[in-house]
Amino acid sequence: MRAPPDPEALAQAIRSGNRAGLARAITLVESTRAEHQALARDLVQRLLPETGRAIRIGITGVPGAGKSTTIDTFGSNLTAAGHKVAVLAVDPSSSRTGGSILGDKTRMAQLSVDPNAYVRPSPSSGTLGGVAAKTRETMLLCEAAGFDVILVETVGVGQSETAVADMTDLFVVLMLPGAGDELQGIKKGILELADIIAVNKADGDGATRARAAAAEYRAALHIMAPKSLVWSPPVLMISGLTNLGLDELWAQIGMFRAKTEASGDFAAKRRAQGVKWMWTLLQERVTDRLRRDPDLKARLPAIEADVASGRLAPMVAVEEIARAMGI
Repeated sequence: MRAPPDPEALAQAIRSGNRAGLARAITLVESTRAEHQALARDLVQRLLPETGRAIRIGITGVPGAGKSTTIDTFGSNLTAAGHKVAVLAVDPSSSRTGGSILGDKTRMAQLSVDPNAYVRPSPSSGTLGGVAAKTRETMLLCEAAGFDVILVETVGVGQSETAVADMTDLFVVLMLPGAGDELQGIKKGILELADIIAVNKADGDGATRARAAAAEYRAALHIMAPKSLVWSPPVLMISGLTNLGLDELWAQIGMFRAKTEASGDFAAKRRAQGVKWMWTLLQERVTDRLRRDPDLKARLPAIEADVASGRLAPMVAVEEIARAMGI
C-alpha cells in the first residue's frame, strides 16, 4: 500500500517547480477521500505565502470562437517571453463526460509540450461549485510552483462564466466577426463580466466583418453601466491562428493590472474573492454532508415529495433537514 505523502516534502517539491510533485498535489486536491482532503488542506495552507503573485486571467468565448487555438498561441507567446503559464479549465459537464474535453492536450499542441507551461483538464465533480472550488485550489498550487500567468478557461455554456470571473483578476471574452446577429444571441450577462472583448478570426476574409463586429460591441458597451471607475473594456481584433493582435491583448492586460492596482481595486477584489471562496466551500461541505449521511439520504426523498406536492413549505423542509444535521 502506498504511503501517504508528507505534506512538507510535497510542499518543497512544488516550491522547487517539480512537475510530478505538482501533479500529485493536484490529484490530492481533486480527490473526494477524506484523508486526501485533509492532506490537501494542510498542503494549501503551507503554500499560501507563495501564492498571489500571478495574474489570473479568465477566458470564455461563444461556441466556435477559437478559444483553444487562441490560448495555445497566446500562452506560447508568453512562455517565449519568459513567463510560466498554467492553463486550467472549469467544465461543469466533466462529471457526466468522464473528464474535460478529451483533447485538452491535443487542442493545445504547443503548450502541452512546452516545459514552461502546464495544461490541466477540468476536475470531475457533481456540481459547478465543486468544480470551481477544486480549480481555485489548483490555481494556488500552480502559483506556488512558480507559474506567473494563470489562464482559466470556461468549457461549455451555463453558469461557468460567473464562476471563472469570481476566481480571476480579469475576464476576457472572445467573440466572432458576426456583428449584429451575434450580438442578439450573446447573453448580456457575459458582456457585463468582460474586462476585455477580443473579436477573434479577424485575419484574411474575416477582417472586414471583425471591424464591423468590434464597432457593434463598442456601441453595446457604451450603453451599459461601467463595472469599474478606472477601466473601460477595450474591444480588440485578434487572430489566434495567425497571432494577430495577441501582443496588444497582453499589453491591455498589463494596463488593466497597473490601473486597478493603483486604484486599490485589484487587491480589494482579491480580498472579496477569498471571503466568497470560503462561503462557497462551506456550502459544498454542507451539501457533501447531506450526500454522505445515510439517515439524511433516506429521509430526503420523502421531504422533497412533500415539498413538490405542496404539503410542506420549503422553509419548513429546510428547518427539518437542518435539525437532522444538528445545525
